[in-house]
Amino acid sequence: MIVVTRLNGTRFAVNPDLIERIHESPDTHLVTLDGAAYVVLESLAEVVELIADYRAYILSKARDFPAITGYPLSLVRTDDPDEDPYDDGAGPTAPAQPRK
Repeated sequence: MIVVTRLNGTRFAVNPDLIERIHESPDTHLVTLDGAAYVVLESLAEVVELIADYRAYILSKARDFPAITGYPLSLVRTDDPDEDPYDDGAGPTAPAQPRK
């Protein structure tokens, strides 16, 4: 979540993944995917910087997660091992078909 300030000085947090667009005219408007619009004191550049910092923070936190041995992440394997350049011969790591 990023924290921004309304015109009346109150602060609130918004999920940057739900922001569809940001524009200045001259106030900064955040428009979310569901159509909600918020007018904030921060400039467009400041909001973009807040979003970039938030995403960098998320990536740094993900990098800090401990590795779990025995459960590597991998692509879903194809039926033909000759077609899968990532096949290490260890067998499937995920079901070939989705569960019903």
